[in-house]
Amino acid sequence: MHSDPLLNQPAPRFSLLDQEGKKHSSDDYHGQWYMIYFYPKDDTPGCTKQACNLRDDFSALKNRHISVLGISLDSIQQHASFADKHQLPFPLLADQDGHIARAYQALFSLGPLKLAKRHSFLIDPEGVIRAVFRQVKAGQHSQQILQTFDQLK
Repeated sequence: MHSDPLLNQPAPRFSLLDQEGKKHSSDDYHGQWYMIYFYPKDDTPGCTKQACNLRDDFSALKNRHISVLGISLDSIQQHASFADKHQLPFPLLADQDGHIARAYQALFSLGPLKLAKRHSFLIDPEGVIRAVFRQVKAGQHSQQILQTFDQLK
């Protein structure tokens, strides 16, 4: 198994708006653990399963002081509808030009179609990527994160 080039590297910086139009930047999360999960599209079956899995285990993540940020190329309005429909307790950030997804090597392009791949990153309080998930199981993702976090601590 080869190591991911982003592992143990400083996390690419970001500044994006969430589903409520509130700005989130990497600086806001300095000094704490956080996970960024990229996903292809709001309200599609796999993405809904993944978001609801993270929602259902949100208290376990919160108890470990891990902030959760979802990122896709969808608009703020699409994020607002998706978050509201599934009562998601974490921010969904709009990376509409794919700039941040590209920085995390999570951008998929097929002709004019661009999507974020289902990749996740666990980032430590110093802003260093401590775990990279390129093979995400949508329905078990929070368990992957929690298990890895517990091994790192």
